[in-house]
Amino acid sequence: MAINEPAEALPTDGEGAVIERPTSTTRTGVITMEAGTRKQRRDRLATEEPMEIRIEEPGSEQRNVAVTMRTPGHDFDLAAGFLFTEGLIDGTQDVRGIRYCAVPREQQHYNVVSVGVTRTLADFEMQRNFYATSSCGICGKASLDAIETRCAPVTDGPVVDAALLVTLPDELRRAQSVFDRTGGLHAAALFDAVGKLLVVREDVGRHNAVDKVIGAELLAGRLPLSDRILLVSGRASFEIVQKAARAGIPIICAVSAPSSLAVDTARRFGMTLAGFLRDERFNVYAGPQRIAGALP
Repeated sequence: MAINEPAEALPTDGEGAVIERPTSTTRTGVITMEAGTRKQRRDRLATEEPMEIRIEEPGSEQRNVAVTMRTPGHDFDLAAGFLFTEGLIDGTQDVRGIRYCAVPREQQHYNVVSVGVTRTLADFEMQRNFYATSSCGICGKASLDAIETRCAPVTDGPVVDAALLVTLPDELRRAQSVFDRTGGLHAAALFDAVGKLLVVREDVGRHNAVDKVIGAELLAGRLPLSDRILLVSGRASFEIVQKAARAGIPIICAVSAPSSLAVDTARRFGMTLAGFLRDERFNVYAGPQRIAGALP
């Protein structure tokens, strides 16, 4: 399924004014203090804006599903990835289209995305009160039991060399174009078993970056991701591991530490989880059988 965000279409409001699309970075004034010297200059920040995700079921009104603070860009990937990793849709067969909503200008046209679905979603799912922030993921999701009904243990997947894994952070870093301009953005990337970078997404929210990666692969019809390696630029939290489990990803690597629940989740679903992947070393917290040499 090819669902792409419009590249050039700039809608207008009721008075004919163009509604400009938000960009991934924002210019701002800043005062730099160094060795007692004051300097005023312009700086570039990672943009953070809310995005409301709505679903449109056959014969029904649009319904709000979630609001997440995100960096604009790859919004359709984010919407599809979120709905999939949260268990509301199961694949491209459930999606008939994605669009920006035609809302009044004051409601931020490009910050409301509607996903048309092909079937009525279960009522108990829609009763959940989703609210995501750039730092904490889905609030109130506290146990592994909440996702076990949506995730099967992942497949065996590939066995990779430790020497390969330690090269991945540099590959990811070279692909972080927005980070180069702002210095303040998370990233997630998918690699194949020989270390080829396949897709990378950036966002102020680490869980959003993962949803964008998974959403891109979902819309391209490439799920499950049973022979892929997921690398995240920060820590590995519970919500990142559960999203990867939903997509069937067998190996997760993080530049920083995992949380205790992330480790428990990886072990429960038979996944490989590595953390502190930097400076030619890393720790293996779960699934050592997929890393050559990690077992005695």
